[in-house]
Amino acid sequence: MKNYLLAVLFISVTSQACTQIEFEDVYLENTIEHVQPMTGIVFWDDSGDNESDVISLEFSYMLYNDVVKDSGIYNWNLVESKLNAISARDHQAIFRFRYVYPGYETSVPDYILNRDDYHETVGISEGKETHFPDWENEELQRFTLEFYTKFSERYDNDPRLAFIQVGFGLWAEYHIYDGPFILGKTFPSKEFQEEFFYHLDTTFKNIPWNISIDAADDTYSPFITKPELKNIKFGLFDDSFMHKDHASWNELEWNFFGRERYKISPAGGEFSYYSNYDQAHVLDYPDGPYGTPFETWALNFHITYMIGNDQPEYQTMERIKEASMATGYKFKLVSIKSGPDKSVFEILNYGVAPIYYDAYVAVDGIRALESLKLHAPGEIKTYTVSATAKGAEITIECDKLVPGQKIEYYGTQELPISTNDKTELNSSSYLYPNPINRGSNVYLAGIKNNRLISYSIYNSQGNLEISSWINQEASKIDTSNLNKGVHYIRIENNNKVYTNKLIVL
Repeated sequence: MKNYLLAVLFISVTSQACTQIEFEDVYLENTIEHVQPMTGIVFWDDSGDNESDVISLEFSYMLYNDVVKDSGIYNWNLVESKLNAISARDHQAIFRFRYVYPGYETSVPDYILNRDDYHETVGISEGKETHFPDWENEELQRFTLEFYTKFSERYDNDPRLAFIQVGFGLWAEYHIYDGPFILGKTFPSKEFQEEFFYHLDTTFKNIPWNISIDAADDTYSPFITKPELKNIKFGLFDDSFMHKDHASWNELEWNFFGRERYKISPAGGEFSYYSNYDQAHVLDYPDGPYGTPFETWALNFHITYMIGNDQPEYQTMERIKEASMATGYKFKLVSIKSGPDKSVFEILNYGVAPIYYDAYVAVDGIRALESLKLHAPGEIKTYTVSATAKGAEITIECDKLVPGQKIEYYGTQELPISTNDKTELNSSSYLYPNPINRGSNVYLAGIKNNRLISYSIYNSQGNLEISSWINQEASKIDTSNLNKGVHYIRIENNNKVYTNKLIVL
């Protein structure tokens, strides 16, 4: 009898173990219609054009002495006022506290200015009388570290603030290209800079912080002699993005810090002011100011945000929105499999950068255990939710959003031929179908001449996978050897280079 019961129990357990949950495919149509939170073209908070959904971010310089005048006494009223005004427009802020601005006195707190051992330097920068802090002063150094400690204690988890930028030079960038540069005096010593970087690394747990790419210069910064500093998880901003000679200088600085840095912290910047021409034509399509559109630059540098405050003077709001939507993350639900009490999502990031805050696919408000944070562009990952997706509301939830913001996603329906209206290879050639199922042929169509055209396909890590030539009006490309995910196809035609995404499912 005992053996019989054990046998029945064994059969019952075995039967249950062999029973598999039956999943049903769920089809869900959805589209991305708006600029995603914490991405896109950025206007200044006082621009007059920021009551608009073509942006999701606003920028403001901030002054230390607006917060602190006396030692240890912090008044955040002005910071609160700015954050409240920006969030009331359904946007988030990017702040940059600065000491130096050409033509102005410093923003060093009064109690430090009045010390007998504090001596500022006055010089000419950009033709204007400009004050420079006394970085020899130990109290200025101590205060600067304390300031960011206090700031992080108050705002590190604040949804109204997306990113901060830090630096010590003109405009809080990383240079004094015009004016009295004295390392350790008008610009902090490399030893203090090192201390500052490590301090921010331990102080900020949530808000990503960016430094100017000019920090690659060993005249100003310690990175060449202390390469281990590059292991700190800061992002980069480029204050002269897309100027004519960008490849001969700026790109070298991006490369110095590592072109994979976007995988851990955002890449951003500001459109070049080197010339009025740069500002007037930086968002021209399809040729940009110097032959390549912003969409290609955003893809190549994995841009999350770009300050373009003057663009309403030169471009339509529709064009600015297009450019905004070419930055940052974009999620597509590749598949949804729904069981009685569990759903499995395959999700593709077909944008150009990750999201840098926790966000979760959710079923009727029940979130997946794993966050979408740092889900790299080009990757397809699986997320499980303990709820049935059939007939449920599917959302992407993020506690970082302010009221009025929403993370949109593309549903399980096929993406259009182009994942962005402005990413066709050129006005007369395109890829189809795109996305493509792995193993099928993708066609490059619309080549109207008999000249040899070269193409190269790279994976999302930038590694070359296929390279060849075509000279037909429609040439097929076999995708059997490509992995699932986002790839980038580079076409050279008539001395012009075009880059487009190719999505393999």
